[in-house]
Amino acid sequence: MTRRVFLTGLSLLLAFSSMPRSGASAAAADASDFMNELWKRAAEVLAKKLPPAERLVRFRQLFRADFDGPAIARFVLGRYWRSASEEERQEFLKLFEDYVVYVYGTRLSDFNGETFRVRSSRTDGDGTIVSTDIFTAGANAPIKVDWRLIAENGSFKITDVIIEGISLMVTQRSEFASVIQRHGGQLGGLLALMREKTNVAALQ
Repeated sequence: MTRRVFLTGLSLLLAFSSMPRSGASAAAADASDFMNELWKRAAEVLAKKLPPAERLVRFRQLFRADFDGPAIARFVLGRYWRSASEEERQEFLKLFEDYVVYVYGTRLSDFNGETFRVRSSRTDGDGTIVSTDIFTAGANAPIKVDWRLIAENGSFKITDVIIEGISLMVTQRSEFASVIQRHGGQLGGLLALMREKTNVAALQ
């Protein structure tokens, strides 16, 4: 995944954290309309320059409000979730949120006039995938981003973002598995690394 694609995808995610959740958006039956409404407000927010601290605060708000965090955490831990103790699971859930906020949030790029278009939406298992194009000034072709959504209590939750065919959740799962394997298959090695990264980021 190129840096431009990765950062563009994350910058779009950041925008959604600061948008008021109107009743119409929350109850939208059509996922395409939901994404279009989100983008309109995202464009207004992204046009503003946010200081790093505020950017991270909004990213945390986003993750809690618009993502199915616990389900994503279980997915990215994969088979190691099943063998983890209850104490390890609870620590991982907490560290995973901090990790997403401090590690991914710091990689966000500034908005530079991107425009957004929904191409299609389709049901996929228990959820919906909304396929979109993100147009960046000076680029020869749009960035293709698929948003995997689930309906929950009349609203939507994002469970994955697929940028140019690359799933951010699958990528993270592979990275975590690699760390665990390097530590003899022990989850403790990953937890220690996540503690270190989030503690360092919090002090910056």
